[in-house]
Amino acid sequence: MKAGTRALGLAESYEGTAGHSTLAGAVVRADRVVDDFAFGRCTVGGTDLTGTAVDLWTALDRPDVRYVLVAGVALAWYNLLDLDALASACERPVLAVTFESSPGLADAIRAAFDGEARRERLAAYRALPPRHPVALGEDTVYVRSVGCDDPGDVVRAFTPEGGRPEPLRVAREAARAVDAFCRSTAA
Repeated sequence: MKAGTRALGLAESYEGTAGHSTLAGAVVRADRVVDDFAFGRCTVGGTDLTGTAVDLWTALDRPDVRYVLVAGVALAWYNLLDLDALASACERPVLAVTFESSPGLADAIRAAFDGEARRERLAAYRALPPRHPVALGEDTVYVRSVGCDDPGDVVRAFTPEGGRPEPLRVAREAARAVDAFCRSTAA
């Protein structure tokens, strides 16, 4: 992959003190140069994550971005991401990356929600593409993808070291910084 190939990384920060989570978007090149940022909020336990992600994409207005990477599919306490809808809105491949092996979220969703909220989240969760392990040196990440022929190559190209793709690392740090700033100015 060329050094100037860009990806949008989306990650959140939630400190547990508000009804929203900060979502950061970071445009990062494969050579680790950071190009741009955008920020939004999604509801903790809500259903607005996909809309917030699309809003960040639209606000950035970066036709040079080739991939969208997201840190997980259930941010902000089971606010599930619709990978197909995001890929369609962005007209780019979307890769959701998680960092731990797990049996999945179905049991946790059943334990956390009742009634229609449970049914909607389970249906959204079941509609997601399957996770596949991707080796990153000594680390392994798990990737769901839409519109990407070889998600392993994309994840490896944006992971120069460690087990976290650089667009996701930068987005997570940016979300944490904005979250901390907002808390400090609210006090």
